[in-house]
Amino acid sequence: MEFKTLRNIENSFRQIRLYAIVFAVLCIAVVGYAVWQSYQFAEAQRQKVYVLDNGKSLMLALSQDASINRPVEAREHVRRFHELFFTLAPDKNAIESNMKRAFNLADKSAFDYYKDLSEKGYYNRIISGNVQQRVEVDSVVCNFDTYPYAVRTYAKQFIIRSSNVTRRNLVTSCYLVNSVRSDNNPQGFNIEKFAVLENRDVEVVDR
Repeated sequence: MEFKTLRNIENSFRQIRLYAIVFAVLCIAVVGYAVWQSYQFAEAQRQKVYVLDNGKSLMLALSQDASINRPVEAREHVRRFHELFFTLAPDKNAIESNMKRAFNLADKSAFDYYKDLSEKGYYNRIISGNVQQRVEVDSVVCNFDTYPYAVRTYAKQFIIRSSNVTRRNLVTSCYLVNSVRSDNNPQGFNIEKFAVLENRDVEVVDR
């Protein structure tokens, strides 16, 4: 009788220990799930930005990782530089204004190229010949696998004279490095080692 009682006590102890282990595992699982859900909720809340609208109400806006837009910003930075640098009017002040804005987007390599053209009398011929020049960027190819980012730009250049229009193929290369954002440089990039690889006449159309 006593042996049977001891066996019942031992079985009961085993059952209680099993129940305790199962309960502990369940508690750990519930706590782990609650912590994971809390972390997910906190991450979701961090993606929300509340904006005060005229001091009256809160507007909900979703935040976005800035790095997602960097390729777009890089292409726009290069495109804007080319539009400023290669768009010329027969006006000295207009040329200098465009160049000054372009130099805010690039390093000394762009200034050196401008200086070389200036010393050859290129801009004086633009002014004296009443020539208009504009550029159309076809594509900007950026390699974001390595830093600084290698860029190659393909564009068409139009030189408009009173008698004809000359179309040129323009191919340039440069490197992009991260820089400080400002009013003069909203994308936060800087162009380095700017070089013109090709700038040849394709056709001349009489006006």
